[in-house]
Amino acid sequence: MFINRLADNRKSTSLAGRYRKKRFEFFQTLLSKIEKPINILDIGGTFQYWNLMGGNFDNIHLTILNLECGDSMSNDIAYISGDARQMKFGDQSFDIVFSNSVIEHVGDFSDQMKMATEVRRVGKRYFLQTPNRSFPIEPHYIFPFFQFFPLKWQKWLIMHFNLGWMPRQTTEEGALEMINSIRLLNKQELISLFPGGKLFEEKILGLTKSFVIYSGWD
Repeated sequence: MFINRLADNRKSTSLAGRYRKKRFEFFQTLLSKIEKPINILDIGGTFQYWNLMGGNFDNIHLTILNLECGDSMSNDIAYISGDARQMKFGDQSFDIVFSNSVIEHVGDFSDQMKMATEVRRVGKRYFLQTPNRSFPIEPHYIFPFFQFFPLKWQKWLIMHFNLGWMPRQTTEEGALEMINSIRLLNKQELISLFPGGKLFEEKILGLTKSFVIYSGWD
């Protein structure tokens, strides 16, 4: 799956919200270097995210690709239902492909490779963020080292507690589905998916919380 709803529900004043704001400011500095009009594809986003970030849509057309179509509330935003691993767009159809905390939700590493290939194919440039697997706090469950626990421990925790943004599951099947819906990437894996991309590391207390990889802006 790649519905980026959790980010929209977090307060912009939270720590995660402040990091998203800072990340978006970095994106805007890159965006300012491009001549308008600009055609952007956001994989897994929502109109609410761009509105929360204070996005300026002057001479910018935004297409949001997601499993479900929402209400754009703007003539310059189009929602399209589709799969990030097999997008129905031509080569370099967009000036920019943007993605925030999505690639870790599309499946196993082969699925992530398919999405990365499509991002590089349909966009002249890309800007993609994903959490760092090696960061000690798992960002969805907000639980120390959850991503490194044995499967049986993960299932037990999920079936007994609400963890972070993830609600408690009442069945083993539900717990497994939730676990399998997230595959965090480490640094080397991300670099291998986007060869030649520039890597920016978002840090907290000296530790890399998440990565931004981008290319085509020179």
